[in-house]
Amino acid sequence: MFKAMTLASPRGFPTMSAFPRSLSSIAVSVGGLALFLIFASCLLLSYPIGSTVRGYFYGDDSGKMALWDNETIIDTRLVDNVDLVNKNLPANPSSKVPISSSGQLIDSGTDGLVNEPAKVPLSSSNITQEEEISSYVSSNIADNVEIASPLSMALKNNSDVTVTGSNPTSPASPSLPEDVGTSLVDSGCDLYHGSWFYDSSGPSYTNNTCPILTQMQNCQGNGRPDKEYENWRWKPSQCDLPKFDAKKFLELMRGKTLAFIGDSVARNQMESMLCLLWQVEVPKNRGNRKMQRWHFKSTSVMIVRIWSSWLVHQTTEPLDFAPEGVVKLHLDVPDNVFMEHIPTFDVVVLSSGHWFAKQSVYVLKNEIVGGQLWWPDKSRPMKINNIEAFGISVETSLAALVTHPNYTGLTIVRSFSPDHYEGGAWNTGGSCTGKVRPASAGDLVENGFTNIMHEKQVMGFDRAIKKATNKSKLRLMDITEAFGYRHDGHPGPYRSPDPNKITQRGPDGKPPPQDCLHWCMPGPVDTWNEFVLEIIRREFNGKESFPS
Repeated sequence: MFKAMTLASPRGFPTMSAFPRSLSSIAVSVGGLALFLIFASCLLLSYPIGSTVRGYFYGDDSGKMALWDNETIIDTRLVDNVDLVNKNLPANPSSKVPISSSGQLIDSGTDGLVNEPAKVPLSSSNITQEEEISSYVSSNIADNVEIASPLSMALKNNSDVTVTGSNPTSPASPSLPEDVGTSLVDSGCDLYHGSWFYDSSGPSYTNNTCPILTQMQNCQGNGRPDKEYENWRWKPSQCDLPKFDAKKFLELMRGKTLAFIGDSVARNQMESMLCLLWQVEVPKNRGNRKMQRWHFKSTSVMIVRIWSSWLVHQTTEPLDFAPEGVVKLHLDVPDNVFMEHIPTFDVVVLSSGHWFAKQSVYVLKNEIVGGQLWWPDKSRPMKINNIEAFGISVETSLAALVTHPNYTGLTIVRSFSPDHYEGGAWNTGGSCTGKVRPASAGDLVENGFTNIMHEKQVMGFDRAIKKATNKSKLRLMDITEAFGYRHDGHPGPYRSPDPNKITQRGPDGKPPPQDCLHWCMPGPVDTWNEFVLEIIRREFNGKESFPS
């Protein structure tokens, strides 16, 4: 009744039936399939690959990390401060000479192991860092616990090298593979004490892949001849700070708004964030003259920037003996330019400080109490100077955020960004010309103004926390000490594409005009946004939404 269904066959071959012709062929097929399934099951039991694949693409959120050493597992939530030597090594270790974080070459023996750790650490934590070593070492799990592997045994046999985290002169860990590094972040780790290490993989973007760079920070586009400053990354002493993951950031911030509020250095950081995100998605500009706004359609994330140079209310109208035209800063009143938008923001990155070196009059309770580069009546004693005024402004602006009845977001206070005008101020011969790598501890030039401004900012931060009444969160992103070493990261004389610009000192030793305040892009400033991402991850990872 029914005709057999046939499949078309190449010319010259008999027509193939769509159905088996005998029971014996069915039995053979079923038997072969059964043997294949048995073999595959045995293979999977011996070499489970599911977790490996999941870890490779997504990282391991369980808090555990496989060492690939006889299937040993370390639970990093239970064991703190253990030095871990990972057996997941390159097949052919690099033959390059390791470089310490101070930029010094480290002597290597014939076996390729480091014979002598660097003697001069880069940071106050007294930890050095090589560019490359033939292992991946994590310092977020440490003291005096050994994980056996061929490399750890080799290190143990070399009397000049130690791998315990308690030894301050031991080599600091190079960056871990992308699939491992994220799982090694310890949510309780201090992010701001560590060392700079050289990352040969380079930055996440270039000046040619980010179209919104301010030209003054486009150091390569302006002719800067060296590029090493782009490759140094920050490594906290006791954990890992993952390289910025644009997709992860957008997912964590899905449907949310992040606002950068402050002066031109805040703009510097905002542009760095946009450059990092631009590599995975081109945003749409929805801004206006009052507020820059960039929208990422895939996750409905908005990046905002609002200019507020002092973070407090300013006027130019005459007041008492201060004439019209001179800026008056009402230090006890927050700047409404950004305060009116605060309820619409989920994350705020707030920063200020450098404008307190500019001319202004300081006002408290409508009374003139001091001034900067302005005080006409020398017979009147000033009650506060520009440093005290900065501390008051920090307390005022932060207190306004943590007491706002309709603000429940996360406020990240980026600490005072150090400048590197060595030998003078920006207008009196200060210079960062010729700096091509981070300073070592012995070369670090202390900046008294930076130190006192940082101190006053932290005091204002602490006082504001005590006034908190709402559900918002306040976090200090303390970059000041770490970035004191990055005198190499500024544009210096490479501020414009002018081919005739002066870039070297003159015959009289006078330095060329230069910028030692803002940061090259790409460059050290990108680390600030790695900090921002990590702070956001710690506060909100695993939650569908921000607190409400």
